[in-house]
Amino acid sequence: MTEGNIRDGVVDRRPVDLHVHSNKSDGTYTPAELVQYAVKKDLRVMALTDHDTVDGLPEIKEAASKLENAPEIVDGVELSTDLEGRDVHIVGLFINTEDPGLSRYLQKFKDSRDTRNEKMCDALAKGLNMDISYEKLKNAFPGAVITRAHYARYMLEHNYISSMNEAFERWIGDDKPYYIPREKVRPEDAVELIKKASGIPILAHPVLYKFSLTRLEKLISDLKEAGLLGMETRYSTYTAGDTRQMMMLAEKYGLLESGGSDFHGSNKKDIDLGTGKGSLFVPYEVFERLKELRNSL
Repeated sequence: MTEGNIRDGVVDRRPVDLHVHSNKSDGTYTPAELVQYAVKKDLRVMALTDHDTVDGLPEIKEAASKLENAPEIVDGVELSTDLEGRDVHIVGLFINTEDPGLSRYLQKFKDSRDTRNEKMCDALAKGLNMDISYEKLKNAFPGAVITRAHYARYMLEHNYISSMNEAFERWIGDDKPYYIPREKVRPEDAVELIKKASGIPILAHPVLYKFSLTRLEKLISDLKEAGLLGMETRYSTYTAGDTRQMMMLAEKYGLLESGGSDFHGSNKKDIDLGTGKGSLFVPYEVFERLKELRNSL
């Protein structure tokens, strides 16, 4: 794959970033601020893939329409699923945000998350004598889909912990005293949901799940059967070896490549938009092939 797009005889090396978060989920940039930063970073394409919400898409597209040299914006989402007690995320690209099935799912997920958050806030208030409630948490992060990152930020800003990592390591991480699981769907269900919403389902950052190669291939095979069309072969925390291995798996299972930074602003300070930890580069051809597939469906 050529690491860039040929334009007027010159290789266009402007990157694309197909995995980005705003403050509508657990990022710290507003959708409009993301567009402004993307222009500074000289991104050619950017997908907003907030966790379990599409609320930021109208704002980011409006902002892009008003800025010269703004990147092309892709309608996206990142759905949270559960597999054997582990979070597995499925990114949807080019989704129809008006799809009734997707809209119903996202509303149901929000309702389930609200119930979980009320229980977690109550447990933290009683167990740690913490001045926290779901209302206070929502007021601290208006318009956001509250995730555990918001709990950690709230606890840090109110001096209950010395770092955001401490919140997860001591109190709200998986299997920690104040973690309350929420209702999730299977990865296969998320793949099917995205396809019904006319989107391209992508297995997000498969290396992060820390499955054995055998178990990871089983997951990919099962999801391929359910309709998976791509996987993230390029990602901020991948080593060169990880990238090569993910590219080989994508080829083996007939999946298109995707990739992105998983940018969260100051919630992941070492991850930058477009470049990740500094060496990430997702070429335009990755996006182009995904878009061609979307247009052919």
